[in-house]
Amino acid sequence: MFLLFGFKTVQKALQGKAASCQYCRSFVHHHLEERATKFTLFFIPVLTTSRKYLITCSNCGYVSSISARQKRALELQG
Repeated sequence: MFLLFGFKTVQKALQGKAASCQYCRSFVHHHLEERATKFTLFFIPVLTTSRKYLITCSNCGYVSSISARQKRALELQG
């Protein structure tokens, strides 16, 4: 019996928001990104093992990690 399994990271761009950067202190647009690591079996994603949200300043490029709760709060501010 031959078993193929592994992990795959999937990146998805989400809608960003204008906010103050904690590094350069500029009020600019920030890009939001979701990274999900998925367990694959025979190249088919079976389950998500981890999920991470990153926000990037469009002015200086500073990247910081945010929690799922902070991501939901950004979506509700809309």
